[in-house]
Amino acid sequence: MNKIVFVEDDTEVGNLIAAWLGKHDFEVTLEPRGDRAQEVIMRENPDLVLLDILLPGKDGMTICRDLRPVYSGPIVLLTSLDSDMNHILALEMGANDYILKTTPPAVLLARLRLHLRQNASAPREASHPSGSGSTGSVLHFGQLSIDLINREVVLGTETVLLSTSDFELLWELATHAGQIMDREALLKNLRGVSYDGLDRSIDVAISRLRKKLYDNALEPFRIKTVRNKGYLFAPNAWESARS
Repeated sequence: MNKIVFVEDDTEVGNLIAAWLGKHDFEVTLEPRGDRAQEVIMRENPDLVLLDILLPGKDGMTICRDLRPVYSGPIVLLTSLDSDMNHILALEMGANDYILKTTPPAVLLARLRLHLRQNASAPREASHPSGSGSTGSVLHFGQLSIDLINREVVLGTETVLLSTSDFELLWELATHAGQIMDREALLKNLRGVSYDGLDRSIDVAISRLRKKLYDNALEPFRIKTVRNKGYLFAPNAWESARS
């Protein structure tokens, strides 16, 4: 049974969703206040955190931002705010997903299960082109190392802090180093959904990765954009820690 902490101040909504999830092998702990959320989450150590945005004491976006460095599990925003800007901001804050409360319960359940499967996925090994190597589940590219087991990224002497979703995107790109990965493949492999031509979450995450990995924002050379095709992780671009 998977454990969820659901931070929701609307008691009726919270109880309805908790009851639905409870019928599908989820143990749900409800917390109505945002300013108590992190304490409850760290105490319960759930498999997944579900956050409303509009909460008393502390909003869901801020909870997500503060929680991300200390909690490695999936964080999902469940909200009535249908806004592209909020969706993008949630991903920037480290959320794994942004789901509207109008989403059918069966779809919500499927998406939560998807994030849990991804988070619990076994280490994957891959072949690596020249300039890179691996030791078990650790990938090495020059001064960059990516440790799947410990979810740790080190560039030079600096540990790079990434959300779970950003780490999984980096791992996906790095295990296909030297290959062009299009948005369709990335979304399918990471989230199990098809690219609809409008979803910009991959682009936002790529931009975030570039910034944290000291790639050149104007002319990226570590995670390259291949026009009209996708993105390419360059295996030989990591000999120095910074560009």
